[in-house]
Amino acid sequence: MCICFKFCTRAVIGSVAAGTSVAAKARRNNEKNKITVYEKGEDISYSVCGMPFYLGGEISDLETLIPRDTNWFKKRFNVDIFTETEVVSIDEVNQKLRLKNLATGELFEDYYDKLVLATGATPRIIAPFNLNYQNVFTMHNMADTRAIDNYLKTNSCQNVVIFGTGYVGLEMMEQLKHRGLNVTLIQRSSQIMTNYDGEMAYRAELIILENGVNIIKNVTTKKIIEKDDIIHTIVLNDGTQIPTDLVILATGVVPQTGLVDHMNIAKGPSGALKVSADMATSIPNIYAVGDIAESFSVIDGSPLYRPMGSTANKMGRIAGDAITGGQLRHRGVLGTGIVRLFDVTVAQTGFTERIANAKGYEVEVLYNIKPGHADYLNGTENIIKAIVDKKTGKLLGVQIIGKDGVDKRIDVFATAMSFGATVSDLFHLDLAYQPLYATTKDPVLYTGMALDNALNGRRLLTPTKLYQLLQDGQKIQIIDVRSKKQYDQQHIDSAISMPLGDIRKRISELDKNILTVTYCNKGVTGNAAQNLLINLGFANVYNLSGGHKNYKMVVNYIKYSKIKH
Repeated sequence: MCICFKFCTRAVIGSVAAGTSVAAKARRNNEKNKITVYEKGEDISYSVCGMPFYLGGEISDLETLIPRDTNWFKKRFNVDIFTETEVVSIDEVNQKLRLKNLATGELFEDYYDKLVLATGATPRIIAPFNLNYQNVFTMHNMADTRAIDNYLKTNSCQNVVIFGTGYVGLEMMEQLKHRGLNVTLIQRSSQIMTNYDGEMAYRAELIILENGVNIIKNVTTKKIIEKDDIIHTIVLNDGTQIPTDLVILATGVVPQTGLVDHMNIAKGPSGALKVSADMATSIPNIYAVGDIAESFSVIDGSPLYRPMGSTANKMGRIAGDAITGGQLRHRGVLGTGIVRLFDVTVAQTGFTERIANAKGYEVEVLYNIKPGHADYLNGTENIIKAIVDKKTGKLLGVQIIGKDGVDKRIDVFATAMSFGATVSDLFHLDLAYQPLYATTKDPVLYTGMALDNALNGRRLLTPTKLYQLLQDGQKIQIIDVRSKKQYDQQHIDSAISMPLGDIRKRISELDKNILTVTYCNKGVTGNAAQNLLINLGFANVYNLSGGHKNYKMVVNYIKYSKIKH
């Protein structure tokens, strides 16, 4: 029974991706309910993810990121959206909202029978910075975008410092570089892009450096030097001084739970609100969606907080259905993400190798280096790192770097993982083939095939593991099956040069009973040599995952990491 008999309102606090999705779905389900949305800011239903591209000039008109206004929602859905209206407090016992009209200062009240929190998150501000400095900005909403754009247009800016290397920081880095600024990225930890494994993030770091961006890691800010509330120099804890005209704080977000912190409301490890599958919180008749709500992993059900516009929209639709009696339920997320770094795309889904190991999985790891489409039509390489659970044969995570079809491959992997596909299932997918778009063995199919082989006797050895074994002085028989010319140019220390075609006639030179590792340039010929040796009775044969090309990159990363530490 609805206790708010005067109004009987489905109320929503917040009107960006999640909040407007709640209202639209609720109205589609029910024409009679009163649906009211309160928004503290001026804009509604805008594209947060598009904002950096306006600042870089790829979007010419900022208003294209705000396709709908309050009048549109009123006419289309009969939903009342009140902008510049702040919810000051929530009385969860009497289901009452106290509100303030920010334009007039007027205070008023409203009641609800179902309340959805879509208040999002607030940018994390790191010391010693604050937003009182004229040239320090976050990148969180349309007001931020307008403020940065205005500052760049009205001030002489050449040097910009960006703190944080998540997706927002990287997008701002790329776009401000396009705008002609000198960009420095600052990362507190020893690795950029912490949602990736270190050696994959290292590949991305090299791309950023090649495009003229400065990267400084493993540092914090010791002090700032300013004049008239404008910062002109940042002093890091290692003594480095960086001149700057503009500072962007892209150091993550904090769930905006202030309105409900007085309640005994359940929160997850991230500090976001715990919600059930229908987006209900632990407080009766209060739901939470978007960046204020914690999701869970599709893989193992563990709490997972990855604030994304796509997840916010999905959660909003589910909550809108739930508060009008529907049966939609949230199924979790994989944490899938993608970002462009100039002419290269980097994407990931699921667990990294590091996380999978920490969770106790016994994993097989494949590095698959294959063109995104036929090389005779100028196809370029995708570097795919895939992690599989040895026990179940199911994919745990994938990371991809490349210029060619990265987006469609990561989506195929994410889809397969969402439906519990095994790596053997991947090989049987009937994917679109035409040489302009794929290869006959698409990188997805080859990933499945190679991992299935690895789980059935054709074992893989990662470059990291081989390097560790060599450093430990373990006795290993390493066979370079490339041409003698390639071997002479560069090879792994202690490797024997034995091209694939010579193995049968030189088999007496090899010991069948010791650990043997085969490698070629990228892994395919190494696998052929591995099969041959296994068939000839060799007891313990591994193929080097990703071949010599991948080994060089990973070893460079290992050495680089030791220097940086």
